[in-house]
Parts: sequence; structure tokens; C-alpha cells
Amino acid sequence: MGRYSIKELEKLSGIKAHTIRIWEKRHQLVSPQRTQTNIRYYSDDDLKKIINVSVLNNHGVKISKIVGLSLDDLNRRVSELSETQESIEIYIDQLVLAMIDLEEEQFEKILSHLTVKFGFEKTVVEILYPFLEKIGVLWVTNNITPAQEHFITNLIRQKMIVAIDGLPLAPKTARKALLYLPENELHELGLLFYYYIAKKLGYRTYYLGQTVPYKDLKSVFEVHQPNVIISALTSGPTPHSMPGYLARLSSDFVSATILVSGMALKKANFDPLPNIRTFDNAQSLRELLKS
Repeated sequence: MGRYSIKELEKLSGIKAHTIRIWEKRHQLVSPQRTQTNIRYYSDDDLKKIINVSVLNNHGVKISKIVGLSLDDLNRRVSELSETQESIEIYIDQLVLAMIDLEEEQFEKILSHLTVKFGFEKTVVEILYPFLEKIGVLWVTNNITPAQEHFITNLIRQKMIVAIDGLPLAPKTARKALLYLPENELHELGLLFYYYIAKKLGYRTYYLGQTVPYKDLKSVFEVHQPNVIISALTSGPTPHSMPGYLARLSSDFVSATILVSGMALKKANFDPLPNIRTFDNAQSLRELLKS
């Protein structure tokens, strides 16, 4: 069971805390519980209800018409709305609800529908990325378990691998891209999407995946001599060691353009290096690979 503060409900639902309090007092929409120290908190059911109420209210249904609906009725109305509306937010909220309940079939159904409706890239950039940002809120506030995180990331990972496998293999004469995560780096979803982008742009790709020892990176580079190296630095190196790590990459792979992104990179200060380029998102990576 999750335990959410009203501020966490605000971040996850998009409804202001002030509005939630008004709905709570005026319509008894949710009934927060209290800890032994008298701090108010909300449950998973409260979160699900607030998210569904938010969706309906944002699409013109008055709160006075919503308060009498059961949770099942709310779910049904939101599901019907998603079939007739183009709103991206509805799909993001539905993915959050499926994750909270570990509803694999529902999560899979939504993802498959989105991929057909919008295409794989738009689904990832406009829906899955914002969804994962919401998951980050849950993780930081200890309202998502490792089981829920693994459930979600593995389902998305499977979708990405299927999409990558569906792309044709580039000829040996094509430009080459090597993709890897450094040692102890396990956050792979972003790199998988970069893999998809590079392969779709016609690069011959060499995907090494998570926690790659530096000596192995050098060995693969010497064999295949890629034009581009792509990496995502989320949890490391540390801000203190980042300048030295980037300088080593620049020196050891001087014939390649090295494209790097990630939160660890944003936390560090380092001098520009001739063959290293940073990027913020998938669209930035696409433009760098095109050029």
C-alpha cells in the first residue's frame, strides 16, 4: 500500500493540493488517514480516484457529476474517454494506474494500442518518457516497490527490443555506432531507445548494454572501429571523477565522436573536449547522428 502526502498526489495527478482539499471537504471525494503522529496520508485507492477524477474533470465533466461514481465507474468512464480523445495525458495516467495494480495485461494492452496509434517513437518520447518521470516521483517518495519498478521497466524493455529487432540490419559499409553503459550503470531503457534511433537512421550498431568494463569497451572499439560511441551516464561517474572519465574517453577513442547524456553529466563541471558532444534528449541525439 502506498502512503502519499497531498503534495505527492498533486505531482502525480496534476490537481493542485488546494483543490484536492476543497473536494475532500466539500464532496468527501477521498478520506485521508493519519499516522500515529497525526500526519495525513492518502492510499493507493485515493491516488487512483484522484487521477481518474482529474482526467474526467479536465475533459469537461463537473465535479458534482463525478463524486457519486464508484471507482469501477470512474475507471470505465476514463477508459471510454481514452477511446475517443487524443489527449496524451489520459494514456500516461492509465499507465500509472496499471503500474500501481501490477496489471500486466492492461499495461501491455495500452502500450500496444499506443504503438499502433502513434508509432513507436512518438509513444516513447511523448508518453513513456513523461510516464517514467512520474514513476521517478513515486520512487523518490518510496511509494513504488522494486517489484513494481521491475514490472514496468521489463515490459517497456521488451517493447523496445521487439521494435529494434524489427529494423533492418545496416550494410557493413554503413557508419558504425557503439552503445554502452559504464561499469555499475544499470539504467538501460534510455540507451535502448538510443539504439533504436541509431539503427533506424541506418547505422550499423554494436550494443554492449549495461555495466561494461572499460577494457572490454576498448577491445570492441579496436575490432569494429565505430564512427560514433553513445552512452548514458545516470548514476555515475561522480561529479568529481567525471572530468577525468571524459578526458580518458576522448583520448582513448580519438577517432570517434563520443555522444553522452544523463543526470550524472548534468551534475558535473568539465572543460569542452574536441570529440565529445553532449545531448539532452532523443531528438538532440537524432540531430547529432544525422550531422
